[in-house]
Amino acid sequence: MSVEPRILPELREVYSQFPGFELEKNLEWSRSLVSAASVEGSEHVNTTRRKIPRDGGEMLVKIYEPAGRTNDLLPAMLWIHGGGYVLGHPDMDDELCERFVQTAECIVVSVDYRLAPEHPYPAAIEDCYAGLVWMTEEAALLGIDVDRVAIAGASGGGGLTAALALMARDKGGPSLIFQMPLYPMLDNRNITPSSHEITEAGAIWKRTDNIAAWNMYLGEESDVRGESTYAVPSRAENLAGLPPAYTCIGQLDLFRDETMEYVARLAQAGVDVEFHLYPGCFHLFEIFAPETEVSQRAVQGYMDAMARALHPS
Repeated sequence: MSVEPRILPELREVYSQFPGFELEKNLEWSRSLVSAASVEGSEHVNTTRRKIPRDGGEMLVKIYEPAGRTNDLLPAMLWIHGGGYVLGHPDMDDELCERFVQTAECIVVSVDYRLAPEHPYPAAIEDCYAGLVWMTEEAALLGIDVDRVAIAGASGGGGLTAALALMARDKGGPSLIFQMPLYPMLDNRNITPSSHEITEAGAIWKRTDNIAAWNMYLGEESDVRGESTYAVPSRAENLAGLPPAYTCIGQLDLFRDETMEYVARLAQAGVDVEFHLYPGCFHLFEIFAPETEVSQRAVQGYMDAMARALHPS
């Protein structure tokens, strides 16, 4: 069944123009579809690039902070870009990270984690954890209040956000005040009803894309790696003790059902969670059609949620 007739009218044009990823046939071409366009940075945000240590080498991080900031410690957020574990780069989220800085009055650290299939699990989550450890250990240098640290990411980055919250809990730190796994990629099994709904060739993240991306991420040891909660967060049996969460998703998103199930299980485990479902919206709708009313509402929703979490009354 085609989902296009169910898409909100203001989103249909951008949806129809997307050519669709072809992860199995042409990974590099698919990667080019999400390459960052050059944009002028905000005069209200300073951005720096650094190399930090990770297991076996170094990793790029981008640090965003308010221009003209005082010496007061600020809350901080680790941002994890999307791309199904196989696509993307921190540069593509510059505007988004700048907006978090200004809306939530915080420092944002965005990590350039290693991508599959060149670097299958656990490379990406280990890099994200290394970034989180680094920003908290260097809190004095960065001017970060370690009592107000959050993590956030979208799509594949949302899956890594959920996994990182589990890993930080299980390792006993760093301490997190909030997690924001936006429309997250959580489950490699592809057995939910929504995982069967998005199949059209031009869809933004369809079933064949998801299967291919999980195969690349889990690699040759997929059966073993797929059992790990840090690879596949939906496999986690115990969600108690995780930080409060916020997430949202479009109703026409392949990840709809796995997200809703995870949200329900967080609530059942006693974790405070806020969830928004946007009818007529597809995967990444607010990124592909940022000027529409529903996109602006969605983005402002998660910006405000981060601000509330990092500045508790």
